[in-house]
Amino acid sequence: MMTSSFRQKSPHTAIPRTIWALGFVSLFMDLSSELIHSLLPVFLVTTLGASAITVGLIEGFAEGVAHIVKVFSGALSDFFARRKLALLLGYGLAAVSKPLFPLAESVGLVFAARFLDRIGKGIRGAPRDALVADIAPAEIRGACYGLRQSMDTIGAFLGPLSAMFLLWLLNDSINWVLWFACIPALIAVLLIVVAVDEPALHSRDQEMQLTFNPAMISRFSRAYWWVLITGALFTLARFSEAFLVLRAQQIGLSIVWIPSVMVMMNLCYALSAYPVGILSDRFNKRWLLATALLILILADLLLAHTVSISVLMLGACCWGLHMGFSQGVLTTLVAETTPLEFKGTAFGLFNFTCGILSLLASFIAGWLWDRLGAEFTFYGGAAFSLLALILLFCQPSKPSNQMLF
Repeated sequence: MMTSSFRQKSPHTAIPRTIWALGFVSLFMDLSSELIHSLLPVFLVTTLGASAITVGLIEGFAEGVAHIVKVFSGALSDFFARRKLALLLGYGLAAVSKPLFPLAESVGLVFAARFLDRIGKGIRGAPRDALVADIAPAEIRGACYGLRQSMDTIGAFLGPLSAMFLLWLLNDSINWVLWFACIPALIAVLLIVVAVDEPALHSRDQEMQLTFNPAMISRFSRAYWWVLITGALFTLARFSEAFLVLRAQQIGLSIVWIPSVMVMMNLCYALSAYPVGILSDRFNKRWLLATALLILILADLLLAHTVSISVLMLGACCWGLHMGFSQGVLTTLVAETTPLEFKGTAFGLFNFTCGILSLLASFIAGWLWDRLGAEFTFYGGAAFSLLALILLFCQPSKPSNQMLF
């Protein structure tokens, strides 16, 4: 059984075993989720007759709900000083949702399945990130978040790759392929039960705090609020990856090869997240985030002007690189700018803000696609990215008393 030895350090400060376990949990669940996600936009449009704005609303609402639920799951995990129960509930709900996708015969049931799946994600997200913060040695915290994010993204890479193989094996039967997503989801839940151990790093010695309680908010540093603003701008600039899948279909990829756009995106994400996490422990985080925005602008322009499969894949690769340069860095900044007893709540508030803007971003993307054309969806993303880049450098170099950027 795993004990407090998790925090024992080698001469080079080894990453704790629980973080590796959480990484494998993320890997299997993302394999399941991305297997579905790489086919769902095409399933909605071609089989169920949905429009691009409907796809945007479903994806935006689902992701928004996931972020918003993190507010309450984070606060509750702080109050009870325990994270594992929230992880089991969150990953369990996601596993239960998987059979609903192949059973769906209407947009409404797909919406319900995505809603349940993302509720599960919302429940588990903030407690999981807070658990990493509880366990990770301070000097390698960025590497710990980067490792978990990389393993999460390896699963996201394997998911669409599995979809391609299964489509070939099962003669393009999307419904049968969706059934296979249930298996890795079940493995993820079992791993939490047997491999994730939660050290008692702090006890419940405070009253239950509401997320918007003024007394609690006053405990957050000025640095944290700058991180929250930065994360919100990134979210507004980045709409759902479902539009990358629709772009692949639009340029004429066969159904077997459509998931390849997600394979390329997630491969670049997985390969970059851990090295960038290491860099974030050593270098100026502001420049890493600026690099992410420049790469996202390039991705949007490539995807707007794509006339061939090679340009499409290059755009998808840039999209993945931008994720690798931003997601782990933002998560690390949240952890570094909040007190221990409020980390779950801080992650929850951060994700609440990103959730609201996630819904708005995907709605705008779908509206632009339907009204003006696919290229304007990506032009819009590039414009928001440029705005985020400008505002990033309007932030002070030393918010609070810390050099965070």
